[in-house]
Amino acid sequence: MSHPWMPVSTCDAACRDAEEPPSVALPRRVLRLFGLLLVLVLAIVSAPTLMVMRNRQPFVRFVFRCLLAACGVGLVVNGKLAGTGRGALVVHNHISWLDIVGLNAIDGGKPLRALAKREIASWPVLGGLVAKAGGVFLERERLSTLPATVANLAEVLRKGAIVAVSPEGTTWCGRASGRFRPALFQAAITGGVPVQPVALRYRTRAGRETAQPSFVGTDTLLDSVRRVLRTRGLVLELFVCPEIAPGRAGDRAELAGLAEAAVHAALGTASVPSRANTVASSRGASLRGGPCPTPATPADLTVPSRAVPTRSRTLH
Repeated sequence: MSHPWMPVSTCDAACRDAEEPPSVALPRRVLRLFGLLLVLVLAIVSAPTLMVMRNRQPFVRFVFRCLLAACGVGLVVNGKLAGTGRGALVVHNHISWLDIVGLNAIDGGKPLRALAKREIASWPVLGGLVAKAGGVFLERERLSTLPATVANLAEVLRKGAIVAVSPEGTTWCGRASGRFRPALFQAAITGGVPVQPVALRYRTRAGRETAQPSFVGTDTLLDSVRRVLRTRGLVLELFVCPEIAPGRAGDRAELAGLAEAAVHAALGTASVPSRANTVASSRGASLRGGPCPTPATPADLTVPSRAVPTRSRTLH
């Protein structure tokens, strides 16, 4: 059962209706579906072995990369996640189920664990992979469980884990985004670990931002998967921003604000006051010039060089 403070996205199918993304022919879609099913079968068959592997992260990363490749999704990573030595809270904007796949496909010295909504645990294969990768699940509908979740997350971080969370609390289309809720940032403060913002964007290889992978409104997981399989040249682009050191922020609200600003800076966007923003403010919305502006042109996708690290890797 939902509660009054549960994050609500203003995005729906209208965010995608305004664009006509390039699509692949039916034979290519069937081939991608066949490849996706093969990867899922591999993950299911390997699950028993995965449970007893001491260092299973390389194999989990390999499976997530295969998932991206099977779906025809390229991965471009700017920067590098924290490696070894201590824990870190990785925070990112949330658009699609592919977010988790992309983050887990990144090279790193440590396994990347994810804080995800409880429903993901029941998703076919993907839920199991997230769980086996050390995922922590949150019951969003039960506000009473939040303090225990934050305390558990702080302990995990204190022990040296790197955990990815989406502080928006729900998915957005990508051209509109939600405010970073402060609650989960308390775990980083309590655990004494840095926060590392990561900005995600979906675009075509031609450079046009797209909302096709989004998982919003009345979407089912199958709806989103079908759109991903038919989109030509889909690219998930990640910008790993500089860490926010422990003690830099006075409290969790300030820490959330710093992380949100870093993500907007990396994407070259900003919270723009507008009528739509005013209407959505009661829901915690931070809109990029309106709820669903027109798709960005290649020029709009230019990222300030000082906003993100210069290292870039492309995986296909």
